Amino acid sequence: MLMALLLPFLCCLSTAAAGKLLVIPMDGSHWLSMKEVLAELSRRGHEIVVVAPDSNILIDSSESYTMKKYSAPYKQEEMEELLHSISMTSFSEEPFLTRFLGIWENFRKTSALFHAACSSLLYKKELMKFIEDSQFDAVFTDPMTPCGQIVALHFSIPTVFFLRGVPCSVDIYAAQSPSPPSYVPRLFSFSTDHMTFSERVKNLLISISEYFTCSIIFSPFERLASDFLQKPMTLTQLLSHGSVWLKRTDFVFDYPMPVMPSMVFIGGINCGKKKLIPQQEWPWYFLLILKSQ
Repeated sequence: MLMALLLPFLCCLSTAAAGKLLVIPMDGSHWLSMKEVLAELSRRGHEIVVVAPDSNILIDSSESYTMKKYSAPYKQEEMEELLHSISMTSFSEEPFLTRFLGIWENFRKTSALFHAACSSLLYKKELMKFIEDSQFDAVFTDPMTPCGQIVALHFSIPTVFFLRGVPCSVDIYAAQSPSPPSYVPRLFSFSTDHMTFSERVKNLLISISEYFTCSIIFSPFERLASDFLQKPMTLTQLLSHGSVWLKRTDFVFDYPMPVMPSMVFIGGINCGKKKLIPQQEWPWYFLLILKSQ
């Protein structure tokens, strides 16, 4: 089942021989699912190089790939403290606006750290020379931070995105998928696909606010990409060059919406190692489900 879902990705690499894959991952829980995919690709003979900052939480070495690290201008403790703050805000019982502003502020801080790490990578001459000389067949990256896509465009390498989603529906717009706010609930709206008129108005206002909030958050990446690639580049334009979008979601979890042929849904890929929920945790588990409805 796993490899059936990843067939488009494998075809993108090579069908006749093993390919060379450059991986520029996202730290945190995003990495856990990606690591499973890399292990399977390695077993199939692909040569894999993972490029990551030396200050990270979960990205570790493995026999499945070669690790290339570069120095980041922040400490691991800063990442861990920010991750804890994000977790506390996400499960907060505070009013919607307070929770929204808290999540936005945490994301702004996270974006600043990843921007600093990306800048260090792009201007690391030895590492960039290694990437150029290696002649990779594809870049495998999480577009939550567009650093991998900047590298891919710089060296004209096809990109395979591995993602749950990008804030403000940037992934939807970059892939040119229709996303009308009258029918597709926005993040944090907690609406269903059967919205009342007032809920549709609220959804539209959230959609409008996304433009302003995400332009502030992602503008440093847009300036970095424009300077490095030496041409004006918005985040949407940057991600629009992606070849395949492997989305770790499913319409069983998210509400249905129009998607483009380049988007492949691989929801459940992070549930390969199944185990029963302990009986004493059932009340907490079902409470979490009810809160998400």
